[in-house]
Amino acid sequence: MTIETVWGEYQSSVKSFLHSKVSNPDDVDDLLQDILLKTYLHLNEVKDRTKVKSWLFQVANNAIIDFYRQKGRSNQIGHDDLWFEKEKEQVREDLLTCLLPFIQALPEEDAEMLTSIELHGQSQKAYAEEMGINYSTLKSRLKKSREKINSLFHECCELSLDKNGSVIDYEARQKGDVRCQ
Repeated sequence: MTIETVWGEYQSSVKSFLHSKVSNPDDVDDLLQDILLKTYLHLNEVKDRTKVKSWLFQVANNAIIDFYRQKGRSNQIGHDDLWFEKEKEQVREDLLTCLLPFIQALPEEDAEMLTSIELHGQSQKAYAEEMGINYSTLKSRLKKSREKINSLFHECCELSLDKNGSVIDYEARQKGDVRCQ
């Protein structure tokens, strides 16, 4: 069996297999080239022609394992690797400065609760204990406060959310309200 025959018959299947295990298409192409090279160099070592397909997929599987091992050993994360985190953090910071006027427009009790829990990251249980209120009462108040601020916020901003409900982008609406500026 020649390399051309084997590769012509199994290339698309191997590529599909790689795509199911590796998300980056460029990495898939690199792995596919490595597998082609290994196939070219070692195809003559396969004695039973009926086992060429299983051998080829074993080569592909080993290439994937090696790829993730090498990636795991790489401790250096480049600037480009974290671009999405920086954008996400920038959106969060922009929204936090945008949220402050809305929080301040709420009744003082609601504003204090949202600031402590949402902006400063205090746990709900710790806040309930600190204020001497029942935890379930706090959860109810927090829900109502979130609804109030959400209503105010949606008057001025159009939000784009990811599948988990996290804000990934926003666009200001043009309103005459001072809070929207």
